[in-house]
Amino acid sequence: MRIGIDIRPLAAGRRTGVEEYTIGLLSELFRSGTEHEYVLFFNAWGKAEPDLSWAEGFPNVTIRRFQYPNRLLNLSLWYLQYPKLDRLIGGTDVFFMPNLNFAAFSRQTKVIVTAHDLSFEFFPETFSWKQRLWHFAINFRSLLRRADRIIAVSASTKDDLVTRYRLLAEKIEVIHSGLDERFRVMDRNDLSLLAVKEKYRLPYKFILYLGTIEPRKNLGALLSAFEAYQRSAVGDEMTRHELVLAGRPGWKYVELFRAIDQSPVRDKVHVIGYVDDADKPALYNLASLFVYPSFYEGFGFPPLEALSSGVLVIASHSASLPEVIGEAGVLIDPYRPDEMYQSMRQILSDRDYQIRLRERALARRSDFTWSAAGQAFLALLGRL
Repeated sequence: MRIGIDIRPLAAGRRTGVEEYTIGLLSELFRSGTEHEYVLFFNAWGKAEPDLSWAEGFPNVTIRRFQYPNRLLNLSLWYLQYPKLDRLIGGTDVFFMPNLNFAAFSRQTKVIVTAHDLSFEFFPETFSWKQRLWHFAINFRSLLRRADRIIAVSASTKDDLVTRYRLLAEKIEVIHSGLDERFRVMDRNDLSLLAVKEKYRLPYKFILYLGTIEPRKNLGALLSAFEAYQRSAVGDEMTRHELVLAGRPGWKYVELFRAIDQSPVRDKVHVIGYVDDADKPALYNLASLFVYPSFYEGFGFPPLEALSSGVLVIASHSASLPEVIGEAGVLIDPYRPDEMYQSMRQILSDRDYQIRLRERALARRSDFTWSAAGQAFLALLGRL
């Protein structure tokens, strides 16, 4: 079977959730689905040249690079439904889109689309007007209706698709994302731990958040919870824990930075910015606690990465996060900073509780592998 795959999501060169998903799943497909031919469609105007070495060296993988101006290509796909992406790369039996984007296909090709979440539908106020316009122009609902099969990365996302877009449940298959094997418990003598600690000037003990700095991640509530934690722990050993916010600034990040500047505990809050992908495993291992208070996630890689690194986790009891974390972490109401604070205090002060959570966390890792995701995808191909 000749399978076309849209890898435009990788053009920015970052490793956020969609990029992790795309690289993780495709790497597994290329290794195990050797009976198929894969043609990767990549378009980037200018000097964009992301690292695609992970896709090279496979005899059944071809990368087709194009340099159309992105706005012109998107406008043509949106208004003229041209070019047909499957024909542009020489024809395909199946075309797979790991994320939503502007697209047009010939009638002959089967289409599989992955739906990560519907955050832009449920929380539009957390997106900039440009992002909202982009989602409107793509017309995700229409793309999903054109698809022959839809992959939902969680049962929560599948439920949202059925409820919001009135799609047939039989058309949607839940295939959980996998987890990269580099996220593991590291030896405390590993030199990379010290290197990362010095590189980002990390405090001795800290509570970590890793992800985009934007309103949907609910970091204002995390700051409030941390302030309460510090007030309650005056003179206590726990005051040595500081707060580290890691990740690139997104929309409306200035509001959070202003709140940090005005906070009575601002000297204990460290905003370290974007973290190199190679440094993430060590960063997780250095943290005492990982907190992810997001209002909505279709899957949520960071809390799962943290669990697999042996870090204690607090996350929101919302959307897919309970499905991903299970009983391996502590789930809280994202609208209740006081509940977040109480959980912080309980976890960091109770050694027996920490041991139980870590045991559950490391067992949870085996439930999310790219091998299982790849096999489920190949089985889906066989049913088209």
